[in-house]
Amino acid sequence: MTSTTLTSPRSTRRVRDRAPVALVLIGIVVAVFALIPLIHVVIYASTVDPDVIREQLFRPRIGMLLRNTLGLMVTCVAASIALSVACAWLVVRTNLPLAGLWHVLLTAPLAVPAFVNGFGWVSLTHSVEGFAGASMIVTLSYFPFVYLPVCAALHGLDPVHDEMAASVGLGRTATFFRVVLPQLRPAILGGSLLVALHMFSEFGALKTLRFPTFTTAIYDQFNSTFNGPAAHLSSALLVLLCLAVLTLELALRGRRRYARTSSGTPRAARRIDLGAWRWPATLAPLVVVALALGVPIYSLVHWMLVGSSTGDGLAELLPTAATTMAYAALGALLSVVLALPVGLLVVRHASLTSTLVERSTYTANALPGIVVALALITVTINYAVDLYQSAVVLMAAYLILFLSRAVVSVRASLEQAPPVLENVAKSLGLSGLATTWRVTVPIVLPGIGAGAALVFIAICTELTATLLLAPLETQTLATEFWSHSSGLSYGAAAPYALVMIAISMPAVFLLSRTSRAARPLAKEKP
Repeated sequence: MTSTTLTSPRSTRRVRDRAPVALVLIGIVVAVFALIPLIHVVIYASTVDPDVIREQLFRPRIGMLLRNTLGLMVTCVAASIALSVACAWLVVRTNLPLAGLWHVLLTAPLAVPAFVNGFGWVSLTHSVEGFAGASMIVTLSYFPFVYLPVCAALHGLDPVHDEMAASVGLGRTATFFRVVLPQLRPAILGGSLLVALHMFSEFGALKTLRFPTFTTAIYDQFNSTFNGPAAHLSSALLVLLCLAVLTLELALRGRRRYARTSSGTPRAARRIDLGAWRWPATLAPLVVVALALGVPIYSLVHWMLVGSSTGDGLAELLPTAATTMAYAALGALLSVVLALPVGLLVVRHASLTSTLVERSTYTANALPGIVVALALITVTINYAVDLYQSAVVLMAAYLILFLSRAVVSVRASLEQAPPVLENVAKSLGLSGLATTWRVTVPIVLPGIGAGAALVFIAICTELTATLLLAPLETQTLATEFWSHSSGLSYGAAAPYALVMIAISMPAVFLLSRTSRAARPLAKEKP
């Protein structure tokens, strides 16, 4: 019988205390690369006159933006956790009808960009504008970031803990909150971190929903009034919020690790029989799927059928789709290549340096795409003018923005991979690189695939950085959709959004597969 054990850092010290110099150097290079936008913001803000800083920051509007941003973040994270844990429990641990189908459908909202989701709702009713509508739509767009790791964690938990709890008289509810939920903490925190960071950087949906946050304000300051100091100071405040969230997540995560320490094949957990509630329980995922997928897709199909601009620009649809997929595939590959050494460093060789490297990859994710783009524009104009407005700079922006998605997935897989296997490989004479390639990589391959899929989807749907950095005559599905929808050509915009969703779906299906266990769950006997 196997078991999943809470392991302290001391139990894996043999692996952690000897970080290869090359691995540390690679991690530092990745961190510096990811911090380019932050360095740009800090340097620019430090040159601003103190009187201008006081004038720009101590304004009622800054207080309003802070309340809106924090309030939306807290609401969306809390709602995503509640929604994801409930749905994951139903799908993974009960005999819910069509559980496999619901799992795929609950993952599918990742293929619908938040700005498309917002467009879908607003084009049908303006009642969703404001805080309540923004909270609902952002949650519906981002909750799969929590749902997927929670599903994977539930599949990976050994049922022996549930059985031990039952043997001492704990009921199902007490067992869930006292035994199961603590073991889901790394998955919940990792997913919640992604939700918070993406909410901080969300622009398109919040602009469409007319709900001002720091991100929309920064865009307006840069794009409309060209108020550089105000925009950079607002960006600095947004970075501080990001660092606060990263610190809070690190403190809540603690130093415990969850890995199976015994040998053998894990037993299948038994599904809970819902009895008479089996079919009524399907209403929960049905409502979520209808709101997150049904409404935006219905809206797009509606406008494509009745819009007066339908058919405009269709000749560019296929070339634009090909360009989008090429950028997304290359970005996904490069992101996991960069994420693997970062994950190895922070999980297998925990230290202050490794923690700073990992957190550095998350920081840029909180910056709006426009800030990342302007930082890269400044760097290329001053130091590499030949690269200005090239595919290289656009790819660099994608990696800076979305590297954290790959890091989170790779880290989660490494945390549940027993380090003893790497110790054995090294004791047999394998070098560190050979051990990583022959032992570690096969174990964490599902996490690598999940990270690549997340980055692929993100690049397919990225908007603001692409608008500024794309080479001349280069368009993506997101920028074409935004151009048409901003011009109220809803019929012309709809096909671009539908194709964007269609090419993201295979990656979503991969994510749904990697978050499911290889072994079936047994049905609980009444």
